[in-house]
Amino acid sequence: MGVGVSIFFLTLGAILRFAIEPDVFGKSVHMDIIGLIFMIVGGIGVILSIVLAPKRGRTSDDRLMHRENNPPEI
Repeated sequence: MGVGVSIFFLTLGAILRFAIEPDVFGKSVHMDIIGLIFMIVGGIGVILSIVLAPKRGRTSDDRLMHRENNPPEI
């Protein structure tokens, strides 16, 4: 999950938590709890994206490729 998706989850969670009445869909669905869960998932995603970004950006530039200028003999 990238930083963009994590920020989307944070935003969606904040909207569900603070902007929508908790009993819009009746008593059985608690939108404020669902919003809190989305905000927690988004926060964990942002933290993991930042922590794991340096490891993902590494490439294997340390390899040495050796080519011969002579074509293979048949």
